Amino acid sequence: MARQSKQITYRRVYEETSPTDGKRVLVDRVWPRGMRKQEAHLDEWLRDVAPSTELRKWYGHEPSRFPEFRRRYLDELRDSGHREAAGHLRDLAGHDKLTLLTATKDVDHSQAAVLAEWLTGSGRST
Repeated sequence: MARQSKQITYRRVYEETSPTDGKRVLVDRVWPRGMRKQEAHLDEWLRDVAPSTELRKWYGHEPSRFPEFRRRYLDELRDSGHREAAGHLRDLAGHDKLTLLTATKDVDHSQAAVLAEWLTGSGRST
């Protein structure tokens, strides 16, 4: 199920494409299991905007850890290691409809959800 906030939508990369997707950007650090690149119909794969390997492993997609994951991930987005990719993603969001894609089963507790919130300003802290 797709979630939308303004012009930014996030969903699983395994779902069917839609004419309303706009730019399709994969925001996972690792390639989705079992998917060939041509099947993804991506405009970009921004692995550098994904959470660090250490944060991803710590989180383990446990919903009870999501608030702390969100806080740590927002800190990473402000970090110099993520700044260029995050800025590029923000540029994409400002020019067109944007669909953030992830392989995560629980998209509402994923980096795609955090990014959508951050890009629309409702989760952005400066």
